[in-house]
Amino acid sequence: MYELVNGIQNDESVQYFQDLIARMKLCGCNAVVLGCTGVPIIITDSNSPLPTLDSTRLLAHAALHHAINPRHERHEGAP
Repeated sequence: MYELVNGIQNDESVQYFQDLIARMKLCGCNAVVLGCTGVPIIITDSNSPLPTLDSTRLLAHAALHHAINPRHERHEGAP
């Protein structure tokens, strides 16, 4: 995993995550959240046994939506 921080991608890391996600699928998972910013560099919907949710991309989309829709409803307690 540390190689991702240094911009190095190797097949062993890809295989590790694919195997891990495959085990999650066998346990009944329907999708996997890619919560670490480096993981979506090597795991995507195209090479994952399960659909992926890229938390960085989802946050970026939400921030953009928030910025371009000033009249959206705010959740109680939100700034």
